[in-house]
Amino acid sequence: MTITLTKTDYILYRECPQNVWYKIHRPDIYSESELSEFEKSIMETGNEVELIARKLFPGGVLIERRDEEGQKVTQDYIAKHQEILFQPVFVGGNLLAAIDVLKFNPESGGYFVYEIKSTSDVDNKTHYHDLAFQVNLLRKHGLQIDKAYIIHLNSEYVRTNDLDIQNLFKIVDVTSEVESLTTEVSNESQGALEYLSQETKPNGYCCCVYKGRSKHCSTFQHSNPEVPEYSVHDIARIGNSKAKLKELIDNNIFHLDKIPSHIKLTDIQQGQVDTYILNKVLVEKEKIKAEFDALTFPLYFLDYETFPAAIPRFDGFSPYHQIPFQYSVDVLKSPESKPEHYEFLHVASDDPSKSFAESLQKHLGTTGSIIVWHKGFECGRNDEIAIRIPEMKSFMDSLKGRVYDLEDIFRKQYHIHRDFRGGTSIKRILPVLVPELSYKELEIRDGGSAADTWNKIVSGGFNDAQKEKSINDLKIYCGLDTYAMYSIWQALHKTL
Repeated sequence: MTITLTKTDYILYRECPQNVWYKIHRPDIYSESELSEFEKSIMETGNEVELIARKLFPGGVLIERRDEEGQKVTQDYIAKHQEILFQPVFVGGNLLAAIDVLKFNPESGGYFVYEIKSTSDVDNKTHYHDLAFQVNLLRKHGLQIDKAYIIHLNSEYVRTNDLDIQNLFKIVDVTSEVESLTTEVSNESQGALEYLSQETKPNGYCCCVYKGRSKHCSTFQHSNPEVPEYSVHDIARIGNSKAKLKELIDNNIFHLDKIPSHIKLTDIQQGQVDTYILNKVLVEKEKIKAEFDALTFPLYFLDYETFPAAIPRFDGFSPYHQIPFQYSVDVLKSPESKPEHYEFLHVASDDPSKSFAESLQKHLGTTGSIIVWHKGFECGRNDEIAIRIPEMKSFMDSLKGRVYDLEDIFRKQYHIHRDFRGGTSIKRILPVLVPELSYKELEIRDGGSAADTWNKIVSGGFNDAQKEKSINDLKIYCGLDTYAMYSIWQALHKTL
């Protein structure tokens, strides 16, 4: 089978060749599989970022098609020495790429090639190879490439009034780094074409078998059917112990109960494995009691929802600063009382920060422990609000000493259950300790979906009926987050 290797598939191939084989030969399986975080990062290149970055090149011409007509139009503009092209399409030697920005240099007759990234830095693991692939292809078309650049967001930029496009982005000359890789990338591209042209699935495990679970490709289970659903890959932080994991895999050890005694695990890892093997719940009641005794009533079970805008929308924001648009809080006045629910959701298109903070001040009072899950997130947002809204700084700073992270109970392994599978996220803990509560039936089931829904609400992506329904869905989702925390606290409290 003759295939055309796209730039995106080449980058994915470098991460996991078998996964791309499934993408090309078994798209039914690939499309049904949940995308890995790596694939999401490749796909979500940030259309908004690219559109804004094009403003750095006034007068550019956009090639909108990817087919043969798009290739023909591209060559027509190249023949005319069009100064700036956006997304020109090139195909040659079974390779295909659309170039973000191609700029003609009349002084040399060559070109500058620019790759726009929605990141806040250069990723030397993928960005250089990405550009080297493009440079090789452009040279196949006889183009002289003078310079290669990465354009990425400037994390130090802080918006004031209108967007300052020149300072929003950094343009980094990576010509020498790219040139040093062109031969390697050329050879690797040809190897990828040969590998991906195979009609039958390549033998053996996919390379993700040597990575922790969170780094597995989307088709991992199809490539590695011998690996159980709960395997050594799920051991906490095993991906950071590459030699340890490699030894296990090279000896075909995938089951937790088969780990030999000479493999030394950390205390946390060993606790997870022991709990699985013994099928026994391990609870440090005295330690949990000590944590809970240090809390002060009323207890405020609090959760934030935010949107990470790549392009700062409001004054005081930098790229990817989280816009806090919603919170939910359940207030428990005593261990025997029922929680009282309060909520905030900003659905206008202006900056929610001030009204968000004022509403918090109204409902959190001045005393009582504030219980969150993974407190670094909420505390980080509080610090940012304190900087952006000076009049709220005193209140936001006062929250720091009141925040307690309920996740610590599980991170410190004061409560271990085999069904946690080494995880400490609320969605791992809740089904085990409070099985009657579930996110499965909700329209919105995770923070990413909540952020995307809010963005559509405030940017006009919904009609009135959709907007009303989405607002209700957001309230239900965020409300469950805080009630879930209360329910987990209650389940633990009852055991003491």
